[in-house]
Amino acid sequence: MDGGHRMRRRLAQFLCFGLVFVLLSGLLLGYGIFVQQTPPMAVDVEIKPGTSVRQMARLLASKGIIRSPLAFEWLVRLRGYSSDMTHGYYHFEGPANALTIMDRIHRGDVMHFQVTIPEGLRNEEIVRLLSEHTGLPSERWQQALLKVVPDGRDGYLLPETYRYEKPIEPESLLMQMRKAQEHLLRNIESDVEKWDRLRVMASIIEKETALDSERPLIAAVIENRLRRGMPLQMDPTVIYGLLRTKGSFSGNLRKQDLLTDTPWNTYTRRGLPPTPICNPGSASLRAAAEPADVPFLYFVADGSGGHAFASSLEEHRRNVARWVSLERRRR
Repeated sequence: MDGGHRMRRRLAQFLCFGLVFVLLSGLLLGYGIFVQQTPPMAVDVEIKPGTSVRQMARLLASKGIIRSPLAFEWLVRLRGYSSDMTHGYYHFEGPANALTIMDRIHRGDVMHFQVTIPEGLRNEEIVRLLSEHTGLPSERWQQALLKVVPDGRDGYLLPETYRYEKPIEPESLLMQMRKAQEHLLRNIESDVEKWDRLRVMASIIEKETALDSERPLIAAVIENRLRRGMPLQMDPTVIYGLLRTKGSFSGNLRKQDLLTDTPWNTYTRRGLPPTPICNPGSASLRAAAEPADVPFLYFVADGSGGHAFASSLEEHRRNVARWVSLERRRR
C-alpha cells in the first residue's frame, strides 16, 4: 500500500510540475509572440536569400525587433511559413509583436527605394548616377546596360523616377526604363519602324530646350529643314560627336568644332544623326511625334531662358543681333 501510495504521489507531483512547466512555457511563448516590442531606434535589416528561420529569429532579436527568437521560430514553423519568408531589406520602428513581424516578412513588405533619372543624360551619365545612388560598381551597371541595349547606344531609356527593392538587380531596373519608353512610344506612334527616327529627333529637342512649350517648335524646325534639304546645324549634335570620337568636350563650342566632321555633326552632314545623342524625356518624344504646324526654320537664344524663332534668314539675323547685343550688355 505504502509503495503504491508513494508512486501515485510522485506521479501527481510529476504531472503537477509538468503542468506548471507547460503553463510557464505557454506564458513565455505567448509573451514572446503577442507582447509588443519597440526597437531602441529605427532599424533597417537585410534578410539575405537562404537565411534559415532560426538565423532570421536571432537576427531580429539581436536588433531588438522581437522579444524571443525561440517564440518567433516556433510561430513561423507552426504557421507553415518556414520556406515562404521573403528575403530583402526591411525597416522597423515603433511597437510591434512577433506575429506582426512574421506577417510582414511573409508577405514581403520590403523597403522600397527610388531614383530619378533626369532628361537628356547619355548612357554613361546614367550608369554613373546609378552607381553613385546605389553603391553598386559602375561595371555592374555597364554590363547590365549592354544586356538591355545590346549595342549600348543612347536614346532607349526613358528618364523618369523609378522604384526598386534591395538587393537591387541592375538589369531589371534598366529594363524597366527601356520598357517604359517602349510603352510611351506605342501610345504616340503605332508604326515601330518610325521609333528610331523619333528617338533621334527627340534627343536633339531635349538638348536644345528645357521648356516644354518650345519642344514642338524645335520639332517643327527640324522637320521643316529636313523637308527643304537644309542641314540642321544644331550645336548639341556637334558636342555629342566630339564626345563620341574624342572622348571629351571643352565646354566651349568653337568654329573649329563646328567644322570637325563626325557622323553626328549636323553642320558637316545633312539629315538626322545616325543615333540619338541622349536619352530624351516623354515631352520631347511627344513633340517629335507631333511637331507644331509653324513655318519656322531658325531659332536662337532670346536671353531669357527661351528662344526666338524665325521663318526667314533675315528675321533670324535680327534675332541673333538682339541676342549678341544683350550678351554684350550683360558683360
